[in-house]
Amino acid sequence: MEYVTIIARTLFLYALIVIIFRLMGKREVGELSILDLVVFIMIAESAVAGIESPDKPVIESVLPMLLLMIIQISLATVSLKSKKIRDLLDGEPSMLIENGKINEEQMKKQRYNFDDLLTQLRDKNVNNLADVEFAILEPTGKLSVFEKDHKKRSTLHLPLIIDGSVQENHLKILDKTNFWLRQQLRDLGYRNIKEISYCSYDNGVFYIDLIDKKK
Repeated sequence: MEYVTIIARTLFLYALIVIIFRLMGKREVGELSILDLVVFIMIAESAVAGIESPDKPVIESVLPMLLLMIIQISLATVSLKSKKIRDLLDGEPSMLIENGKINEEQMKKQRYNFDDLLTQLRDKNVNNLADVEFAILEPTGKLSVFEKDHKKRSTLHLPLIIDGSVQENHLKILDKTNFWLRQQLRDLGYRNIKEISYCSYDNGVFYIDLIDKKK
């Protein structure tokens, strides 16, 4: 009878975890933030505890799992509306190489050594560090690499506005100013930056997406 209970609990908790992960949204494993990973581990631990203790009520495992799901969905909803909260929860990208210069301070801050850097560069088929113009360590731990112009391999596309907020650090990288950005947008007919959800600039061309207005 105990084996039947274990099998039934396993199937039930398996189905429940699939439903929970579906409700929390689709993200690739490699794109999970630290917060996502912690929640997933805790949900898995709760499920294992429920399977290994058939004598305990299954609700003791289900309740923490549902609570974690509610917390995760709530945080995700709030972070969609605020970049500051999103950065607080998920972290911000770190510029490890900027204009061909290694930012050792950022590397130390992220506890990222040269072996880590060279390994990820090789994964991107970049064998010469001197060919790298920008290298950005994403919150997921993935390294985004942009090679110098003479390599003609990639172009740096940095968002200048996200959720109505100007990204001053990105303007600095592109050697542009806040005044320049506002003037360019006014010339294009965009006078209120708060209405722009996303704006990027590449080779003299702007990509602009406006915030959806509620009906």
